[in-house]
Amino acid sequence: MMTYKDLLQIFYQSYTKHRMSRLTGIFSLLFILSGCQTIVTPEQATTTFWKAMANGDPESAKKYTTQETQYLVTKQENIMGASLETGVIVIDGLNAKVATVITPKNPESNKLLSFDTVLSKENDVWKVDYRQTLNNFSILPFGDVINSLRAIGDVINEKLEQQMPFFENQIRSFRDQLICTSSDLI
Repeated sequence: MMTYKDLLQIFYQSYTKHRMSRLTGIFSLLFILSGCQTIVTPEQATTTFWKAMANGDPESAKKYTTQETQYLVTKQENIMGASLETGVIVIDGLNAKVATVITPKNPESNKLLSFDTVLSKENDVWKVDYRQTLNNFSILPFGDVINSLRAIGDVINEKLEQQMPFFENQIRSFRDQLICTSSDLI
């Protein structure tokens, strides 16, 4: 026959086993959750976002964009299978820019896409501001035109600087003529 002490010992052992299995379960869960990588840096958010886009998975990419720009994320055939490199990272408070270079998989286009991925901190997590990034991305085909216009502006500016002494002399001469004419009228 079992005594009260025997029953208490069986209950304690049973309780301890359940408690140990619960503790083991909790520690296992914590270990698994700690293994989930969280996005800490703008570079990690940029890389994760563009890899999802290159894999043709805009739904996964949306997880790494700001709430207000998620609707803009769509599949982009021109970067499917592309490789990605990141460069200079500039962090300015809650905003960041990551220099991004995408090399398309298609050997015909063999043109590097170089632009800044713009990020914002949202709920203490770096997220791609896809609207601003698209603005940077969309001017790429016009980059040569913009550079040409900038070069033309530089040439015009240089010519104007060279002509400045001539303009100054013309203005002085005009002023002197006005002074002489006004003194003749007095």
